[in-house]
Amino acid sequence: MEAGYNPRTVEEVFRDFKGRRGGLIKALTTDVEEFYQHCDPEKENLCLYGFPSEQWEVNLPAEEVPPELPEPALGINFARDGMQEKDWLSLVAVHSDAWLLAVAFYFGARFGFDKTDRKRLFNMINELPSVFEVVSGAAKKQQKDKSSVSNHSSNKSKSNSQMRASDASEKVSKSQPRDEEEGLDEEEEDEHGDTLCGACGENYASDEFWICCDLCEKWFHGKCVKITPARAEHIKQYKCPACSNKRSRA
Repeated sequence: MEAGYNPRTVEEVFRDFKGRRGGLIKALTTDVEEFYQHCDPEKENLCLYGFPSEQWEVNLPAEEVPPELPEPALGINFARDGMQEKDWLSLVAVHSDAWLLAVAFYFGARFGFDKTDRKRLFNMINELPSVFEVVSGAAKKQQKDKSSVSNHSSNKSKSNSQMRASDASEKVSKSQPRDEEEGLDEEEEDEHGDTLCGACGENYASDEFWICCDLCEKWFHGKCVKITPARAEHIKQYKCPACSNKRSRA
């Protein structure tokens, strides 16, 4: 094992974590045949160690008690021939994840990381797939699902944006006479001052909600025809009371 290496900051501990994690993943994936051979059930209790240099080693546990660093799971070699290779590798991966966290937070405790530092360290670690997720293939599936969801969300967002733009254009024409826009100056207000409400006959006012009948094209105060701006948002084609009555009689 590598001795005398003591990361003291969150960033240093995270680099240590990534290096050890890389070594363990290498043992359980690209170097799996070599790792398998090292885990002879006829030997004594063996452990899988990962090092900051992204190397790995199968060896006996440390003799001193307590050890300098938390120890990995003991006896991983004993279960090698008693279960399917895939299941055995996954089991070792799970114990490897537990060991990595133990080492990282051992350094955190030893060098006095406060609540904020511990949370930051965990969040940095949590951004990486676990060793188990990599070995079992779950990481690739999650990445694929995430990519699919991201594309779906992007397309949905684009579609919703187009719908909102279309709806906004339609509602402006419904609620404001002659395409009146918010922030109308006095000159424009005078220009539309001769627009009369089809119900009460009063003039147009820029601070009131208006709606246009899609059949007769007359404008009405929203309050006169009992239509609010919120309700207008859900009306695809507005018919004033007079036009509604005509269609009913027809």
